[in-house]
Amino acid sequence: MNLSNLKPAEGAVKHSKRIGRGAGSGKGGTATRGNKGAKARSGYHAKIGYEGGQMPLYRRVPKFGFKNFNRVEYVGINIDTLNKLAEEKNIVDFNIDVFKQNGLISSKDKIKILGRGELSKAVNVTAHAFSEKAKKTIEEKGGSATIIEK
Repeated sequence: MNLSNLKPAEGAVKHSKRIGRGAGSGKGGTATRGNKGAKARSGYHAKIGYEGGQMPLYRRVPKFGFKNFNRVEYVGINIDTLNKLAEEKNIVDFNIDVFKQNGLISSKDKIKILGRGELSKAVNVTAHAFSEKAKKTIEEKGGSATIIEK
């Protein structure tokens, strides 16, 4: 075996159809594009969503609602999560860094403490927002709920 007799495996190479190369080829004349019209011309490109003059789907479907661009999105963390961390890792002071280290939030998230669950000991929590129940639960156990102003 040498370089002069190397060839690809049987069926590995397909030759593309040579269209528009004369009547004798069987693919001449209209070159598989049909007869006349925009689709038969070179450079044809239909716009995205164009349906041949029929009212396109994006215009047939009604619009409703709106997005409030002033909305502040919070990541909710429940009291039972705080309690679990306080017991397992012996954490008393909860702040943004503690939440990041334990994988509860990412760097730019805002935190809201929610009221599901019970606390077994006093904890100090610093977050962007608190639900009324969460604040009440934390303060009843002798902890503090501090709001971050940003």
